[in-house]
Amino acid sequence: MKAMILAAGIGRRLGRAVHDGPKCLIKFNGISLLERHLETMRRYPIEEVVVAVGYQREAIEEEISRVAPDPLVRLVYNPNYQKGSIVSLWSVREHLASGDDVLLTDADVLYDHRLLQRLVNGGSRNCFLLDRDFEPGDEPVKLCLRNNRLVEFRKQLNPALEFDMCGESVGFFRFSSDIAKQLAARSEFYISAGLDKEPYEEAIRDLLLAFPDKFTYEDITGLPWIEIDFPSDIRRAEWDILPKITKSEH
Repeated sequence: MKAMILAAGIGRRLGRAVHDGPKCLIKFNGISLLERHLETMRRYPIEEVVVAVGYQREAIEEEISRVAPDPLVRLVYNPNYQKGSIVSLWSVREHLASGDDVLLTDADVLYDHRLLQRLVNGGSRNCFLLDRDFEPGDEPVKLCLRNNRLVEFRKQLNPALEFDMCGESVGFFRFSSDIAKQLAARSEFYISAGLDKEPYEEAIRDLLLAFPDKFTYEDITGLPWIEIDFPSDIRRAEWDILPKITKSEH
């Protein structure tokens, strides 16, 4: 199994006054998000970690050389990191199409290691993580179910959409080798069509809607995690999420 971490973005919404660098290098208790990712991934049978870098890539390279100086980690540079995250997905297309099962993760998440455990050991090769405890609004990427079947994956929902349950997607995914290959091909379509400002989630959504029977989800409601997008997320991470993660590890 391979893991891919998307870490190329600038993170404009966080603000340079709060953190002047890649979000994956934000430290909590002296440990960067990236180091936490890599340490967590070492717990599971992951043969290679591919990190898509862009903004201040040298800083990320330096952090990786410090915390993971082994051949486990490979960097792929996305020079068009100011465009949509679909470009980062496209930049790792060869690794997606390598014939391995794949874990795909955002870099800017502070999380309990049991989230990855659910993906690795949950039994499904094509899996989303869903949290039912979320604040509705335009920001969360939502997963919607009808009759316990995934029917939508997007920030903005069609008002006419009928569903029984809605939760927030964590931004961590597992894909079988065949679906990963199709995701690589789908990223190629977006780039060739000039849709390079789109979020990478749109390519995943296309596959979900095309092959709904291939996908399932793990409900991780109650496990601590947070995506770092705004200054308020850092405060919540420090005061609420990190203590819960620390407690779970002891």
